[in-house]
Amino acid sequence: MKKLLRDVFSSLSLPFRVLLEFHKGFELHYLQGIKWEEEELENVFALILFGDYIGLPHPPTELSFRLLPHVIRELYVMEEKSTKEVSIKTGWIGV
Repeated sequence: MKKLLRDVFSSLSLPFRVLLEFHKGFELHYLQGIKWEEEELENVFALILFGDYIGLPHPPTELSFRLLPHVIRELYVMEEKSTKEVSIKTGWIGV
């Protein structure tokens, strides 16, 4: 009797486990997409604030100073990338 119940439970839980793993895969995929999107938005934000270094028009100085505390991490990343040697990943600018 116990073996029969265990077999029935095992056969009923298999589709549930498959769906659970399927869901975990989709969740991981979408989380990676969200992280990539966040990084791209941070890049756009930094480009807006520091675009004058490459010739793009920039927002008013007062607005830039208000937003500056939000890009401190980006400044460290830009500094770290600029000290590395030029490669395919860093591009010809080194940033």
